[in-house]
Amino acid sequence: MIELFRISFLSVTLIDVIDIVIVTMIFYWIYRALRATVAVQILVGLVILIAASFVVNSSNMKALGWIINTITSIWLLAFIVLFQPELRRVLTLITQTRLFRVFVRSNINQTIDEVIDATKELSDKHIGALIVFARTQNVKVTVETGIPLQANVSTELLLSIFNPRSPLHDGAVVLENQTLIAARCVLPLSTVKKLYNRNLGTRHRAALGIAEQMDVLVVVVSEETGGISIAQDAELTMNIPHAKLRFELQERLAEKKTVKEAFEEIVSEQQQ
Repeated sequence: MIELFRISFLSVTLIDVIDIVIVTMIFYWIYRALRATVAVQILVGLVILIAASFVVNSSNMKALGWIINTITSIWLLAFIVLFQPELRRVLTLITQTRLFRVFVRSNINQTIDEVIDATKELSDKHIGALIVFARTQNVKVTVETGIPLQANVSTELLLSIFNPRSPLHDGAVVLENQTLIAARCVLPLSTVKKLYNRNLGTRHRAALGIAEQMDVLVVVVSEETGGISIAQDAELTMNIPHAKLRFELQERLAEKKTVKEAFEEIVSEQQQ
């Protein structure tokens, strides 16, 4: 490997530079995720020990290197044991990145089932609701207006949130894959106040407003009529029958097939 430069007795190559940059980016990303927690202090101490271990090992100080390496191992184990909630938070953030979604395809059908069951019950009881499905665009700005939850989507949870006695019922919930990210989120209101010769309420204007600005799908349950509507791509489809709701959600939220997947599907059908 070609040597770029030398620092005293250390020879630095291009691979070494790339290695250092990648490790630095990883530690910086973890630091940003944990900077509001106590765990960041332990993380900084761990980074200092790793840097000291590198210097000591490069200087061939075997005894001191053994001590630092032992302390580092214990420190790392203590970090994992003591800060499990913070580590879970980091892993949750990783699974929400676009890079992770390229390799892992989420099971949106399970989320759709939970939402449909909750929506039908809310509709029958004339309880208003706003459910936002985040798609390709980052909805961080919207999430920050609400209360973060990071919980698995379930019918019971949605019914509890939109219960009129719940402190979280006023506003929208934001779903991403199988996770309910936040509740009581404030959505931007659309300037459209009338559609199909019908005045739009606040919930429908909010659903249409965010659908005009972001790549999302919003399910709306009217408190007055119990009707179910869907807002997407700056359009509002109103009064969707219960029997058609599943088809609408699966059709609109279905992931686009690649050319290879479509070809394999056609071949499979022909073989059957």
